Amino acid sequence: MTAVARKRWIRLIPVAFITYSLAYLDRANFGFATAGGMAVDLNITAATSSLLGSLFFLGYFFFQIPGALYAAKKSAKKLIFWSLILWGVLAMLTGMISNVSLLIVIRFMLGVVESAVMPSMLIFLSRWFTKNERSRANTFLILGNPVTILWMSILSGYLVNSLGWRWMFILEGFPAIIWAFFWWRLVEDKPENAKWLNDSEKSTLKEALILEQQAIKPVKNYGKAFKSKVVVLLCLQYAFWSIGVYGFVLWLPDIIKKAGEMNMVETGWLSAVPYLLAVIAMLGASWLSDKTMNRKIFIWPFLLIGAVAFYGSYLAGHSNFWLSFVLLVIAGGAMYAPYGPFFAIITEILPSNVSGGAIALINSFGALGSFFGAYFVGYLNGQTGSFDASFVFMAGSLFLSALLTMVAVGNKKTKAVKKLNIETSNARMAFD
Repeated sequence: MTAVARKRWIRLIPVAFITYSLAYLDRANFGFATAGGMAVDLNITAATSSLLGSLFFLGYFFFQIPGALYAAKKSAKKLIFWSLILWGVLAMLTGMISNVSLLIVIRFMLGVVESAVMPSMLIFLSRWFTKNERSRANTFLILGNPVTILWMSILSGYLVNSLGWRWMFILEGFPAIIWAFFWWRLVEDKPENAKWLNDSEKSTLKEALILEQQAIKPVKNYGKAFKSKVVVLLCLQYAFWSIGVYGFVLWLPDIIKKAGEMNMVETGWLSAVPYLLAVIAMLGASWLSDKTMNRKIFIWPFLLIGAVAFYGSYLAGHSNFWLSFVLLVIAGGAMYAPYGPFFAIITEILPSNVSGGAIALINSFGALGSFFGAYFVGYLNGQTGSFDASFVFMAGSLFLSALLTMVAVGNKKTKAVKKLNIETSNARMAFD
């Protein structure tokens, strides 16, 4: 690996990872608060609890595209800086209020503030990493999701058990505010602004990125991009995928605590296990995807495995908690594995002038799916008094997502891509 490659990976990937980790920390700990006494303390009904768990994603849905357009046209660095501060404040306020109405407002606003982070970070990485690196770069970013839940599950279990749910929110919200100033100091929007690269390194990276753009069919504007068949199908695919992911993420602690009759510390440790498998699966899938330059085959099979595992957990029923739990672990790992290859697709089929908006549109549909997943899983659990219906619901959503992937994403490389592979062979040597 050359000096320019090492510099980018060492300098930028840890920063991106930590930033997205903090974002995920402040959205995923709600499930632990609910299981740990918040619902009782604030007199929150099962229906209201489902609404609170899902409101974050409603705010997340509405402000995806405006945030991504600002990041693409102006500055991802500035947008993420202010987002870090604001979501840290809102997360801490969650631990201080005693009014359900205020909690509703805070959950919605937390979604608004965090809405631009994912598309902004993907836009940011696409300016720094080439096509042959992008699946891995995206994966290291999104690893902030399962890795955070892994340690957060254990930490939150202890915090709720020792200090209560209020201090959990306060202590887990504060780091985002501090990290904002590290983010501002450590990153630049574009390579040409980086003082830690010399002119030759900047030129080599710029040349490789320009060459790969030449192989992508031009798209005039966002309207054309948003109406393209592949973008529409990927929006639907990601919505169904996210139903499974966030129904799982938000309600897993509650499922384990009630089904296994566990205390909060035991619940925390068991809730962390699926995310350990997720980390391994994500790293393996992204590495193989970049090595083979095949995206599709590292997406739909994992989603299908997740669907089968959820349905298997339903069949195992209440009589065999540990079999059901093992299947949930498999479902969790399988759902996370395809993230890197999936988001690499978008920047490879659309040119840079519209890819940022397309990422935001697809991610906003993911947020809409997350809203329905978080709400209906909680609703079904409350109405039926068991988790059977929600397991079937998540299984069906992942199955539809796998089918849509097979339809939306092609297998064959275009002539333009083949030509690009020849033309950029020398430029790529700088990054391999």
